[in-house]
This record gives sequence, structure tokens and C-alpha cells, in this order.
Amino acid sequence: MGEEDKVTLHGIWISPYVKRVELALKVKGIPFEYIEEDLSNKSPSLLKYNPIHKKVPVLVHNGKPVNESSVILEYIDETWRNGPPLLPEDPYKRSKVRFWAVYIQNVMECMLKIFTEEDQEKACEEFYQKLGVLEDGMKNMFPGGSPKIEGGNIGLLDILIVVTFGMCKTQEQVFGVKFLDQEKAPFIYSWVNSLVELPVIKEAAPSRDKVVTFLQSFKERSSNA
Repeated sequence: MGEEDKVTLHGIWISPYVKRVELALKVKGIPFEYIEEDLSNKSPSLLKYNPIHKKVPVLVHNGKPVNESSVILEYIDETWRNGPPLLPEDPYKRSKVRFWAVYIQNVMECMLKIFTEEDQEKACEEFYQKLGVLEDGMKNMFPGGSPKIEGGNIGLLDILIVVTFGMCKTQEQVFGVKFLDQEKAPFIYSWVNSLVELPVIKEAAPSRDKVVTFLQSFKERSSNA
């Protein structure tokens, strides 16, 4: 890769938004440099490349920054056409993927509320309601059963689903909440379990001990706030 094709990703390791972009780059086979940011002491590069929001992820390609994870994912798909597509070519199918991508984002945001809201029972209720809608939607999206995952060539919805639910078992251990139940969401449960076994997913996953340490510290800070 020449200097003119250099790709750099600015992120923090625990961010699901950063993880989405990292996985997309790996799935596409795009070499990139990863720069871990400290959001309590933001680097000059981060402030330069994302002066409006001053947050991660930021993708820098040919010296030009692209911000916001959803925008970055589409940029990656449109720029590197030689790798497996993240979105289907058919405009209608693309529109359906985009719709459910937004909904998965909503589900993840509800899930994150469980970690922070004082009324955890209410947050769980909202999350389970949205998870049920997502379960039915994905069954209709893939009526033949779980999405076909061949040779690790996964698409946008695969990436969003595994980033949202891939660490559920660890999160359940720390917070004592059942986020992904095989009986309540069998389709998504099976889908996630298939995805986490892929080499590209395993390679990008942080160590379980590191995640547990972070979540326990986060839980303690939240309870003392």
C-alpha cells in the first residue's frame, strides 16, 4: 500500500462504534494503522480530523478524515469494491439493510441504558421489547434460516449484530442481566454464536479479562455516581 493509500483508524478499544469500523476493514482485507485515543486527553490529530464532535471513530484515508461510524462503513464499502460487499447491490435490498442497521443501533443504545439507568427494570423492559421486534424482523429478512456466512464474508448486518451482542456473556456475568436469551431470541442467538466463531471476529475481539476489568470498573463508577 502506497503512502497515498494509507488508512488510519482512530478509536478506543471498548467502543462498539469503533469495533464496527475495525471489523469492516478486516472483512474487506484493507491494511490499516490503528491509533488508540485517550478521550480524557484528546490527541491533536483527533481534534484536527474531527473538530466538530471530537470523538471516535475517525477513519483517515489519503489524509482525508471520514467521521461517524455509519458514514465510515458506507465509505469503506463504496471505496474498496474489490472486497466482499457490506451492502447488497440491489437498491431495495440496500434500503432494507440500511433500515435494520438503524434499528440495530437503537437496540444497542437501549442495551447500553441498562448499564447506566437507575431504573434498570424499565431499561430492561424497553430493551427486550425492541429485541423482540428485531428478532421478528431478522426472521423475515432471512426467511431461509440464519444468514449464510461463507468464508468469513460477512455483511453490514452481521457486523452490527456481532458488535452489539458478541460480548453478551461477559456483560451478563458483570451486570447480572440476561441480554440474549436463546428462548426469547433464538434466531439472533444462533446467528451471534455462529459469528463469534469466525477467525476475523476472534482476531478483533478484546480479551475477556480486559473486558471484565473494564465493565467492573464502569459498574463501580456508575454505582458511586
